[in-house]
Amino acid sequence: MKRVVVTGLGMVNALGLDKESAFKGIIEGKCGIDHIELFDTEGQSVTIAGEIKGFDPLTVLDAKEAKKADRFIQLGLKAAAEAIEDANLPKDFNRDKFGVASASGIGGLPNIEKNSLVCGNRGPRRISPFFIPSSLVNMLGGFISIYQDLRGPNLASVTACAAGTHAIGEAAKSIMVGTADKMLVVGAESAICPVGIGGFAAMKALSTRNDDPQSSSRPFDADRDGFVMGEGAGALVLESYEDAVARGATIYGELIGFGESGDANHITTPTMDGPLRAMKGAYEMAGKPKIDYINAHGTSTPVNDKNETAAIKELLSGKENCPPVSSIKGQLGHCLGAAGAIEAVVCLMSMRDGILPPTINYKTPDENCDLDYITEGARKADIRVAMSNSFGFGGTNGVVIFEKI
Repeated sequence: MKRVVVTGLGMVNALGLDKESAFKGIIEGKCGIDHIELFDTEGQSVTIAGEIKGFDPLTVLDAKEAKKADRFIQLGLKAAAEAIEDANLPKDFNRDKFGVASASGIGGLPNIEKNSLVCGNRGPRRISPFFIPSSLVNMLGGFISIYQDLRGPNLASVTACAAGTHAIGEAAKSIMVGTADKMLVVGAESAICPVGIGGFAAMKALSTRNDDPQSSSRPFDADRDGFVMGEGAGALVLESYEDAVARGATIYGELIGFGESGDANHITTPTMDGPLRAMKGAYEMAGKPKIDYINAHGTSTPVNDKNETAAIKELLSGKENCPPVSSIKGQLGHCLGAAGAIEAVVCLMSMRDGILPPTINYKTPDENCDLDYITEGARKADIRVAMSNSFGFGGTNGVVIFEKI
């Protein structure tokens, strides 16, 4: 089967409206988590999130079209355009063999909430005609395919917080078996709305450190008390190694392994076994290479961080064999279905620049979380192989491994 490489990247998150500014903020250890401004938080038990400030949807859509697209689609279009430009494609590439693999955990939740209120308060005849198409997860890929004129496979992953990573795997499969020559992967999420924050808060999944937003998300720290909602989008252009070399493309890295698994255990509480099997699948597919860095799922929840640490140690036969590990969710919040795509972009940029992103807000050691989490700031390193983990509600897991070539 064909080898698959990454030749274009795009990213927007709480630390920047493009990949370079966002990555710079991550490496500098900045935090984009603050008090919520997207809606009035009165009555909410949680009032903090990793919002994107200063984003103008009119930079990617005209005013009329912007009304038809929920915010997650708008953010996805932004990241997608950057990745396509970054890939520096020839004008005559085969658009019939260039597809899209989109991903979102929830999709247009703000629009669902808004139109549900309209239906209940004003009647069904007042529902927006754009409600359904603006909310569907696969409409992210629909909009992108239209705006970028990409006519190949149009796929969508809706697997909670593993969706972005699963989309990378689905795109790679399309290239490997020949149904596409190139694929644009886009993971996007924007669920910072009253019902989104209220719903996760009702599950006791969110941090309640409303008085200290910058230190609220604490991956692997003993005092972690839940994740913080984030929003954003990540995009990657994948193509066959042969095509990339033939056109002289800049190659960020090769996708050498991906793994997928299901916990078959609980709708929200993760196990160690499921994530471990996904990691093993990716690791074995990659040929069991020496891993130089792991970008952890690292949500800052009590169970995930403990289980993920244990799974990494089990995978690599002990703490002494584990590479540096970090989670960027302390800086961006948890971007749900977009997290895997954003974190894959960060892995590849870290490989490019030879620097490991830090885990911020780690202050109190946890005996169950005892790896090198890069807690003293970014660290220079030669990263040849990087792994990125994503685990979601429903016990769905995805792992990807990239190699620098």
